[in-house]
Amino acid sequence: MTINVLVVEDDFRVARVHVEFTQRVDGFTVSATARTAAEARRELAARAVDLVLLDTYLPDESGLELLAELTVDAIMLTAASDAATIRAAYARGALNYLVKPFTAEQLADRLGAYRQYRALVAAERSLTQAEIDRCWRMLHDGDRPAAPKGQSAVTVRLVSEALRRAGRARTAAGIADELGISRATAQRYLAALARDGTAEVHLRYGVSGRPEHQYQWRAGSRGV
Repeated sequence: MTINVLVVEDDFRVARVHVEFTQRVDGFTVSATARTAAEARRELAARAVDLVLLDTYLPDESGLELLAELTVDAIMLTAASDAATIRAAYARGALNYLVKPFTAEQLADRLGAYRQYRALVAAERSLTQAEIDRCWRMLHDGDRPAAPKGQSAVTVRLVSEALRRAGRARTAAGIADELGISRATAQRYLAALARDGTAEVHLRYGVSGRPEHQYQWRAGSRGV
């Protein structure tokens, strides 16, 4: 699947950087660029576009006005970081919001998450509620910071998903058995989830009187 991208950015040097960053990501190709909202409309009318990477500050009008008209997906790439603009962007349909300056890796993470989302919704069928929930998580997969030094992003995700699926408190030993990892490894990753607020930790006292840590997915947490 190739995702065709339109970059809308008034500064041609910045646009060139966005094009270069985007073209590095597997599955994405920049089919056109536009420096104004009017140019963007012409490009959208002339070619098939799947995703617009859109700036807020355009010389002829606000990118937010164009965003409200779009019938294709959009991610905001902008220097605007005020709350009002961010709220307006999400209210008008932006799937994600990345503040300049950003790295190639930050954009690649968000594009990769968008690619996974597109793969899930590409099928011409109804989605289950669980799949709809996965869509949201996929779209924001790249929003979280990288795994802490010494941790594997893959293991972070496996431990997180096991805890999320459980719907109840789990011990490190239980997670370790399920995933086939050591108890010490499970304990380390669960403790990290508790520190960043993704999980809650409680102490349970057994018959020996020695406390046992139990971890539970925090309600409302998006996690990894």
